[in-house]
Amino acid sequence: MVAYERFATFYDVVMDDPAPRAARVDDAIARFRPDAGSLLELGCGTGSILARLTADVELTGLDRSPSMLAIAARKVPGAHLVEGDMARFDLGRRFDVVASVFDSVNHLTTVAAWESLLACVHRHLVDDGLFVFDVNTVGELRRLGDEPPWVSDFEGGTAVIDVSAAGSDEGITVSEWDIRIFECVAGARYELHHERIGEIALPLTEVRRLVVDGFELLEEVDEDGVAASDDSVKAYYALRRRE
Repeated sequence: MVAYERFATFYDVVMDDPAPRAARVDDAIARFRPDAGSLLELGCGTGSILARLTADVELTGLDRSPSMLAIAARKVPGAHLVEGDMARFDLGRRFDVVASVFDSVNHLTTVAAWESLLACVHRHLVDDGLFVFDVNTVGELRRLGDEPPWVSDFEGGTAVIDVSAAGSDEGITVSEWDIRIFECVAGARYELHHERIGEIALPLTEVRRLVVDGFELLEEVDEDGVAASDDSVKAYYALRRRE
């Protein structure tokens, strides 16, 4: 079962507001690649980011989940959508901008997969192309593992999300997201949709090591726009492709 297949129907109603994430991508394009004409989003999910981008660019989205892509197709009918693995893809073309938000990169649960993703991004960017992404930090995954599950009620059901810290090895923090959706299907009867999804977080020094060969680091900031650290909630990156 591909991650988020059961969760796809409920993804938009239980996740954070995508508007600030889309605004960050727009802002990075305006500052670092204002002449961009094409954008590829990796882990595009239901198309919530693509639908909110204001940059005048040709849109392409890639995701492993057919159910998520089906929703994205209705939400962003003008986008070209592709089913595929963000760590191993070949679209046969290059883009001015590649983006990946909502900590999608953390879902790659080995360092080798992060390296493969970066290699794919490098091949798919034009010269001086822009790569924009965000990650959960090691501090954030540890904090989430210490917190009680959070419960979100929505029209037609309830979501319960519990993050457990599975451990840490050489600075790499591993977590499991246990997602339970209780869908009200008839009166007081509920149907359970259950998924477990893994994430890892790398120390920011390791992230910088991974990107140094193929990219120029333009920005590594936290939610407030100051230098990110391993204790930040998230780290937001802007990289420029170089040979």
